[in-house]
Amino acid sequence: MAINKQEHAQWSSSFGFVLAAVGSAVGLGNIWKFPYMVGESGGSAFVIAYLFCIALVGFPILVAEWLIGRRGQKKPSQHVCGCGC
Repeated sequence: MAINKQEHAQWSSSFGFVLAAVGSAVGLGNIWKFPYMVGESGGSAFVIAYLFCIALVGFPILVAEWLIGRRGQKKPSQHVCGCGC
């Protein structure tokens, strides 16, 4: 019984990882801070609609990314276009 050891993607540099982490933190900060500020100013109905739209758009994109990654076992751009770019 042979065990296949799959290699996982690695960050090419620690600087690239730091940039990705900072970008993620800034994006999450905007998603949480904006509705909080609007809600404090009396715009609670808008906050509910805003969070609903984020979920409506974000969840299908997240699921699509998971499915493409699981099917191709490589970067989504390589799987979709097939050119290996």
